[in-house]
Amino acid sequence: MNRHFTNRYVAILALIFLVACDNHKITTNTASKEDWKVRFKDRLPLLGHRNWVLILDKAYPEQTAAGVETVYTNENLLDVLRYAKKEIDSSTHVNAEIFTDKELGFITPSQVANIASFRDSLNKILGSNTEVLPHDSVFHKIDAVTKLFKVLVLKTNETIPYSSVFIRLNCAYWDGNKEKVLRDSISAHQSSK
Repeated sequence: MNRHFTNRYVAILALIFLVACDNHKITTNTASKEDWKVRFKDRLPLLGHRNWVLILDKAYPEQTAAGVETVYTNENLLDVLRYAKKEIDSSTHVNAEIFTDKELGFITPSQVANIASFRDSLNKILGSNTEVLPHDSVFHKIDAVTKLFKVLVLKTNETIPYSSVFIRLNCAYWDGNKEKVLRDSISAHQSSK
């Protein structure tokens, strides 16, 4: 190989590498305070029954499943939760079934200084309709869902362990009681034939 060809080859590879690195910067998923809100508002109408919205602490791992979209909000978890819950509650098509980690209730002030204040604020935002589960069991629920349904992750800058909130969306205009009546009606109709 001649020296001129080798230098040209190295220059082309260097250019490709620089362009690839530059493009990677452009496609990052970090959102400004307003960007993540816009993204959430844009996606909420697309989400429905069986989709999940996760509002996560900073150390929560990024998942590799194809159905998971992660947006780093760079905001406080309680502020992100307050905004997301308000948007979900005001939607006409979905409502929220909320899960929190059981472990959060066992963290002591000697482990996390402001834990009592955080839990009080969290409870005020969530109200009483929250199911508390061991952290690993929430992972299993989400893992089963990502094979078929979208999960939107809003990752925050919160550094309190087990502070994540997991929201399973349900249909706001059709509940379990209505579904049971419908299924009973279909079953009765089929039995009468």
